[in-house]
Amino acid sequence: MGSRRKSGMSRRLFLKATAAGALTLSSIPTIIVPRRVEAYQPGAKLHPNINSLRVAGLRDAAMTTAVNERASWNAQEKLVAWDVVQENIDKLAVALAEESSSADAWKKILVKPPGKSWADTVVAIKTNNIAQQHTRSAVMSKVCHVLTDVLGVTGSNVHIYDGQHGGGLSRSTPFSGLPEGVHVGDQWGGINVRTDVPAPYQQGQRQSRCLGHLVRDEVDILINIALCKGHGREFGQFTMCLKNHFGTFDPGPAHGEGGGADYLIAINKTPAILGRMDPATGNALFPRQQLCIVDALWASQPGPGGMPTAQLNAMTMGTFGPAVDYVTAMRLRKDTMNWPVNEQVATRMLTEFGYGAGDLPNGGQIIDALG
Repeated sequence: MGSRRKSGMSRRLFLKATAAGALTLSSIPTIIVPRRVEAYQPGAKLHPNINSLRVAGLRDAAMTTAVNERASWNAQEKLVAWDVVQENIDKLAVALAEESSSADAWKKILVKPPGKSWADTVVAIKTNNIAQQHTRSAVMSKVCHVLTDVLGVTGSNVHIYDGQHGGGLSRSTPFSGLPEGVHVGDQWGGINVRTDVPAPYQQGQRQSRCLGHLVRDEVDILINIALCKGHGREFGQFTMCLKNHFGTFDPGPAHGEGGGADYLIAINKTPAILGRMDPATGNALFPRQQLCIVDALWASQPGPGGMPTAQLNAMTMGTFGPAVDYVTAMRLRKDTMNWPVNEQVATRMLTEFGYGAGDLPNGGQIIDALG
């Protein structure tokens, strides 16, 4: 595994002279105070139960009933084989958690916040609502039913949102099969609260706007359901889990000077997404983003707009967005589909978080949930 940056004494406090008489700067005593960890530190432990670099996946043509590569979302909904998709999501969880039953796997992946019951736990699900490609109902429904039926989360405490493109989410993507009370929150108040953004964006000296519920710590668990689409070279030529949070944070700075991959990586290091960090160890006090899924039933080489260009009948799953994106980009998009990937940016998704390709389990291959 990659080395962890030592959480040491990094801030110096220079005491002002208050007694009469001038003191030279060199004579002013210093007190070293522990650095307050405001964001992810390389190699930090996030999830208490799951290896952050573990990525499970599968491809199964039985998840759809016919081939229509350029189908609209409504047409896709009619082609999805719900039972197969939802059974396969359980198999992904089993492979990811290395458990024998799906119930045990989900209870290992999704961790209850300390001091709360599952009924009181608040869950936010970031979906991707840009252009024509959206999360399929069978995927969203399954995740929500795991929360309510397996764990006991109250339906009204589950909020589905896209803070940037979700203005018409509940109308344009009327998810079916959701548990009673689940809140399709559209923009869910919007991206309107400023918060610090760490390095590599602007040397960690800037702020950006973020979804207020996350900045105010009103969300216990964050689930990231991304799609598998193309994008510009500055983002790796794909948009999946990391870039899905351009609907959690203001996407604007990514397209300005000093943005690009620096901004993409930086916002995914924030406590708003990952949870608060322990100043003493640099590890997560409690993991906020606990599950990342790439819904690649349909996918596209170009993007992020436009219709899908391929029907992959694929999904990948992990707990750590950078690992899910790297493995899915390199193994599914590049190796399987022969789609272009900016490997320099993809590799930064590991190295900026303290890992390298050699640290990945299973030789860097997707762990086959059907195998």
